[in-house]
Amino acid sequence: MNELAADSFSPSVRTMPAGLPSGAAGAFDLEACNALMRTGSKTFFAASRLLPVRVRASAIALYAFCRVADDMVDGGRHSLADAMALLSQRLDAVYAGQPQDPVEDRALAVVVQRHALPRALLDALLDGFAWDAEGRRYETLEDVHDYGARVAGSVGAMMCWIMGVRHEQAMARACELGVAMQLTNIARDVGEDARNGRLYLPRQWLAEAGIDADAWLQKPVCTPALQGVIERLLQEADRLYAQATAGVAMLPRDCRSAILAARHIYAEIGQQLRRDGLDPVSRRAVVPTSRKLVLLACAGVQSGWRQQPGPATPPLAAIAYLVAHCGCSADGKEPPATSRRSDIGRVGWMLELMERLEQQRMDEAARARVAH
Repeated sequence: MNELAADSFSPSVRTMPAGLPSGAAGAFDLEACNALMRTGSKTFFAASRLLPVRVRASAIALYAFCRVADDMVDGGRHSLADAMALLSQRLDAVYAGQPQDPVEDRALAVVVQRHALPRALLDALLDGFAWDAEGRRYETLEDVHDYGARVAGSVGAMMCWIMGVRHEQAMARACELGVAMQLTNIARDVGEDARNGRLYLPRQWLAEAGIDADAWLQKPVCTPALQGVIERLLQEADRLYAQATAGVAMLPRDCRSAILAARHIYAEIGQQLRRDGLDPVSRRAVVPTSRKLVLLACAGVQSGWRQQPGPATPPLAAIAYLVAHCGCSADGKEPPATSRRSDIGRVGWMLELMERLEQQRMDEAARARVAH
């Protein structure tokens, strides 16, 4: 059994319901989830290596289920209604402690049992997948916030939860960090999304800039008007990054460097997009490896600083329901200090892997477009 499986999938879970994996079976499920991640989101797999071992296994298992769910909803093998019904049934079984046969279900069941993960967070994520599949329109910034809350804010909440943090302010900031990252993704992928017939920029903003959204989708081009809309979205992302950073001090010490690194690198994508002339239609913004190394080193240093949580701030309206469903405490205690292992020694390997596999993903996407 490897170190990840030994931590989160061991027989030491004393109240394991019948049907949940343990021992060697649990280790096998985790290894299968690792393999699934290697063929899915390569960036998430590489980034997960920065998390402490006690959190990493749960994050891997959680992601594996989410990735399979996304493929089921958006893959075309099932109607949207059938896919959502099947996924609901699978979650019912997971939360009953009787997961179905797929390894990602069994692994998720252990995460749910071990952390008492609120189901509302997974349901929110599935809703976001369904929104993608049905081609929902996003008229206002608030509509985009609602989408980001489901596909990314929910993930931030789940990560915060499995880190053991139950403070409502920390949960709100984690959700907002997820939304900020999603806004960055939207800005970076405007061209690629348009070529796939999808548009996540607020249509109201496009209209204000004199752009007919439907006509633009038929022939996506970069114009000064579009650049203004993208800059406006990046400014909103920057606002949420700044607000979310105040919650990092509420996280366990051994998790802060990974979260700060993710925050800095995603925010830097927006800066790179600006350096590239705010043109995501003809090129995809990529942060150079050398710059990522600097940001990761900064995150490692900053995570060791003595920090005070920021002032209590009402959550972004779109994520308020996620925080409420978690039932977190307004006066949660400071998470216990744990030994912080240096992640910087692994940074070079991780970044090389991220760059190589991200390029592979882009090449595959380009080949798929040519084939169609």
